Amino acid sequence: MKFSNLAILCLSSIAFVACSGTDYEEQSTLSDAADEIAVTDAELAGNPFMDEWDTPYGVPPFADIEDGHYMPAMKKGILEMRAEIAAIAENPGASTFDNTILAMEKAGKLINKVANTFFNITGTELNDELQVLQTEISPMLSREFDAINLNLDLFKRVQSVYAQKDELDLDEQQARLLELTHRGFIRSGAALEQDVKDQITEINAELAGLTTRFGLNLLAATKGFKLEITDEAQTAGLSDDFKASVWDEEAGAWVIGLNRSAYETFMTQSEVRELREQLFNGYRLRASSGDIDNGPLAIRVAQLRAKSAELKGYESHAHFQLEQRMAKTPAGAEDFLLRVWRPGLARAKEELADMQAMVGDDFEMAGHDWWHYAEKVRKARFDLDENEMKPYFELQAVRAGAFEMANRLFGVTFEPVEVAGWNPIVKSYDVKDENGNHLGLFMADMYARDSKRGGAWMSSYRDASNIGGDDIRPLITNNLNLSTPPEGEPTLMRFSEVTTLFHEFGHGLHGLLTQVDYPTFSGVDGPRDYTEFPAQILEHWAAEPEMLALFASHYETGEIIPQELVERMLAAGNFNNGFGTTEYTAASLLDLRWHMLTSEEAAKLTDARAFEEEVLRGYGLIGEIEPRYRSQYFSHIFAGGYSAGYYAYLWSEILDADGFAAFKQAENIFDPETAARLKKWVYESGGLREADELYRNFRGQDPSIEPLLEGRGFDVTE
Repeated sequence: MKFSNLAILCLSSIAFVACSGTDYEEQSTLSDAADEIAVTDAELAGNPFMDEWDTPYGVPPFADIEDGHYMPAMKKGILEMRAEIAAIAENPGASTFDNTILAMEKAGKLINKVANTFFNITGTELNDELQVLQTEISPMLSREFDAINLNLDLFKRVQSVYAQKDELDLDEQQARLLELTHRGFIRSGAALEQDVKDQITEINAELAGLTTRFGLNLLAATKGFKLEITDEAQTAGLSDDFKASVWDEEAGAWVIGLNRSAYETFMTQSEVRELREQLFNGYRLRASSGDIDNGPLAIRVAQLRAKSAELKGYESHAHFQLEQRMAKTPAGAEDFLLRVWRPGLARAKEELADMQAMVGDDFEMAGHDWWHYAEKVRKARFDLDENEMKPYFELQAVRAGAFEMANRLFGVTFEPVEVAGWNPIVKSYDVKDENGNHLGLFMADMYARDSKRGGAWMSSYRDASNIGGDDIRPLITNNLNLSTPPEGEPTLMRFSEVTTLFHEFGHGLHGLLTQVDYPTFSGVDGPRDYTEFPAQILEHWAAEPEMLALFASHYETGEIIPQELVERMLAAGNFNNGFGTTEYTAASLLDLRWHMLTSEEAAKLTDARAFEEEVLRGYGLIGEIEPRYRSQYFSHIFAGGYSAGYYAYLWSEILDADGFAAFKQAENIFDPETAARLKKWVYESGGLREADELYRNFRGQDPSIEPLLEGRGFDVTE
């Protein structure tokens, strides 16, 4: 049983937490639990989830699904899954791979169908009713998966099969499924005493509610802030296309919200320091005061995670999480981060000095000045204006370029198809391999709106599966939050948004190209510090001159981006990298320190901001730089799946920098042999083997950190 919403990647804030808990050890427990959830035929009448979806590619019939359909269908799915699990656990026959491991993998079809739809829709089309449902459904599902993961009878059957693994003549995929299933039970606490499992159950249920509230609070705080400008003089510095994109006819004002695209553009362009400060504070102080304060929630989440880790025999939540990741230990992750932190912070101080020199004695540089004056220094040093580049990066052309890259590397094609999506702006594509075989459906939702959470991410409405030859192919989504241009105008992108599109497309390909039979480890599977690699490596192509020639053409004239402009862009590639490295690494270190707390240490916390300041001060963060995420809006770790793992993006950069070096060494960014290995061992293999083995099979060696440091312009000897 794998829920694709759990594989939402990148700037995610998933609310569903499925961990471990209640058990079915005794029949009375099962009966009591069953009594808690009931649904009648009348409640299910006309419910689209009860039907086989006769829709193109089997996508959910979005227009037919009403908010009121989710809960009855979810309850029905839970009851069906309980019956399936009970049948496995209570089977009087000997435990076998088929009647235990495979049977579990096939269980939960309906609940998977409902949950995948529900959690994707709440990320893109959230409303008040769905918010209420989130707070009810997340703890409910947490308890149900606790009931599976801590079911002693079920665990005994899994243990029995695992003990026979060397005599069962399993193929590679069967052996991997057995290994991961057994590992999951052990790490969930299935072998613990019942009173300990009961405590874990209570913790997980509370965590599910807390993480949901955290995400909803953040969404409310983000939607609640608007910077309105009515005096045109105060739009000084803003480009015409940006002004047009934020003009609100009803308000009679230019309205800037907190979606990252609009925020970065305004902070870079605006000449009005007071307004930059207002937007800066609106962004960094979100969900940190009054009725919407996520600080206490962050503390409680950290306390519960630390306690759960202690109950399972670990020093901290970070120790528990990292055991199965490439970094292995919190110390390993922290040591790695500090190798990048030190040269990054030193470079950031140099960048600050350059900007202060430009400002002179007019004022002391502050955090809300950094974006604006970094751009001024960049223009002066490299004669490069962001607005000069944007006309060459039009959304449709950029997306076509990404498709062409995928075709040249992996032989896949993307054909536009008419499919009714969850929103009219969704564009869908039938993805086929080099032989014309269907690989999956790719659905792109590119624009920001109030009902959609911030950031960029990949997810799926259905995962790939080939159990018994069923050949089910995935339904993959990519989400960005670009500013919607005025009607009839093109969507012009900053280059950072171009690389984000390539990044999420990499996650999409990881989900589309998978050739794994079992959903448990198909698609975007693996430890967090590996799963960003298939996305991040594709960012390298976006900046290659050969690639730019394929998609970077002026939206009006069709002129390919001039080589001299490309050269200036590449020359400026590492500019302000001290800032970017420092703000990201600060957030990564903060995440680690939240989750390195022992249960005893976490219990003493009373003030999230005070803890945050103590941590960042200890690492020497300068006051002019904020961590990329402050605790109150750090949804990756407090409402998503990156707890003790936000460092993963940087760790994966070791892999992507080293991996792209293989193409450079081949002197061909589309080298067929290198691309074939990348396709086979990374994009097609999912979690077939341990992450370090998959990487070695592709690269032929372990990765080196030197390409990462060199790529950021840092001295590799530091």
